[in-house]
Amino acid sequence: MTHVAHILQAKGHQIWSIAPQASVFDAIKLMADKEVGALLVMDGQDLVGIISERDYARKVILKGKSSHDTQVREIMTDNVVYVRPEQTVEDCMAVMTSKRIRHLPVLVDNRPIGVISIGDLVKAQISEHEVRIQQLENYITGRI
Repeated sequence: MTHVAHILQAKGHQIWSIAPQASVFDAIKLMADKEVGALLVMDGQDLVGIISERDYARKVILKGKSSHDTQVREIMTDNVVYVRPEQTVEDCMAVMTSKRIRHLPVLVDNRPIGVISIGDLVKAQISEHEVRIQQLENYITGRI
């Protein structure tokens, strides 16, 4: 069973963040530059929210607001759903499905140590299934 810690070990602990007072335009530009779909919103060392491309589409574009004139704090999700390193891929998929989200910050002692996406979880599950298939093939053919 794969845990969040294993995923972070493989992908790294890189965290991309932005301040709550930054413009939404700056947030979208940073997401594009870093090729990510969400940023943590940090006020100093404190995680105060998360902003995603979905927030931008639903809370700025569809409402006719300007991304240059709107601050991140105005559209971010401030009730951040997160996971811990010891949680499993299955735990995370259940959370993402029930909350209808695509990114999960990973926290230790209330501090972010990484972010995982639905793509990271799918990749981990595929890898786990490939290992199981190989083990079964080895068992069946006697190549243990």
